[in-house]
Amino acid sequence: MKKTFRPGQTAIRSGQYEIIGQRGGETGKERTVVKGEPLPPTPKAGQKYVLVDKTKN
Repeated sequence: MKKTFRPGQTAIRSGQYEIIGQRGGETGKERTVVKGEPLPPTPKAGQKYVLVDKTKN
């Protein structure tokens, strides 16, 4: 299982973070976040993020 991140946590790497549903299912929605920035709020409570596409440095 991939590591999940909560909204508001600092992004560990720049890249695409997919929103994961409350029970772990994929939502198909992604957010682009820059390293060091906080992850944005999710549309629904209990959702988390998974890093799916790292930006090349």
